[in-house]
Amino acid sequence: MKYRIENLSINCGKDRNNFSKHWGLISKCIKNLYSGWCFIRGGDRLIKDSEEVVVLVDKFDKEIGTCEKLKAHVEGRLHRAFSVFVFNSKRELLLQRRAFGKYHSSGLWSNTCCSHPRKSEKIEEAVHRRLLEELGFDCPIKKIFDFCYKAELDNGLYEHEYDHVFIGEYDGEPKPNPKEVDSWMWINLDELLKKIKSSPEEFTYWFKYIINNIVNYLENF
Repeated sequence: MKYRIENLSINCGKDRNNFSKHWGLISKCIKNLYSGWCFIRGGDRLIKDSEEVVVLVDKFDKEIGTCEKLKAHVEGRLHRAFSVFVFNSKRELLLQRRAFGKYHSSGLWSNTCCSHPRKSEKIEEAVHRRLLEELGFDCPIKKIFDFCYKAELDNGLYEHEYDHVFIGEYDGEPKPNPKEVDSWMWINLDELLKKIKSSPEEFTYWFKYIINNIVNYLENF
């Protein structure tokens, strides 16, 4: 039997009663989750929590190296990212509620899609890849601006990103990946701004930071 904690998995055999025997090991994984390491059965080998990396950049978006994604969020390292805002023909914005298994900002409402390009991957290619991976569709996109920000998140983590912001248009129905997206909705901007004002705690930091710029862009588009 396999018990899964975030991105960590522990093989406890076929017997469910083995769970109690392995609780010490599971507890150790939980304690080490946010430092990016975990002990696993089989000699208590120390392994990386994730091999996924982000591209580190300077304040001018010049690449200076790579770093494990979780470590970058623990240490607040500046890295390249993108945020996508997809609208339908009614000018309603597609929001996603982040899956509750996410290691930060879980269960919060946010823009259509946001992620990080891989090393040597063009930003536009990464945007199309993540739209398909998270929401099961792709659409034409256009970059409208970029900016840097740093914010302290839950669980003692930090977002420090050079963020490239894109808009797109799509009139179909998303088919979200439940590991990434808990739920979704189309919403007009007036209603959205009222929700953010009345319940800001329900939305991600970066989304609240960007949304007024999106509104200003659309008013002048």
